[in-house]
Amino acid sequence: MPDERIISKVFLIRGKKVMMDKDLADLYAIKAIVLRQAVKRNIDRFPSDFMFQLNKEEAKLLVSHFVIPSMKYLGGYLPYAFTEQGVAMLSSVLNSERAIRVNIQIIRTFTQLRELLSTNKELRIKIENMEKKYDKQLREIFEAIKCLLMEETKPKNPIGFSV
Repeated sequence: MPDERIISKVFLIRGKKVMMDKDLADLYAIKAIVLRQAVKRNIDRFPSDFMFQLNKEEAKLLVSHFVIPSMKYLGGYLPYAFTEQGVAMLSSVLNSERAIRVNIQIIRTFTQLRELLSTNKELRIKIENMEKKYDKQLREIFEAIKCLLMEETKPKNPIGFSV
């Protein structure tokens, strides 16, 4: 399964990277209702930082931003969103070879996303530091240019004889 397929199913909701129950069910090749039933039978394994149900506004927002084609896609209910920890917990609830393989790949993808974000953060900090360094150097250059310009604007003694 290509990483892009998984990455396209990761959304940022409530400040957390999550995957929707329907998308996870598709990846596991099971029906969404089977996934939800397995989770409900083991609800103690899914605290609110592992899984949460979207409210109506969040669901409408997903649809309005063309992430989800329509409300019908959600199956007539408010979907559950699973964080990385929730996805990891699904492997203990869904006991199939495919679920284990898919979970490993999803966790690896989450890890790659986290590394990519931290790398970008480091890059941003490096650029900001360079800007500070070069801003100081550029400021010194501009000051030197201003001094040169000011010297040129001083009146010069006329050349030649005065009568």
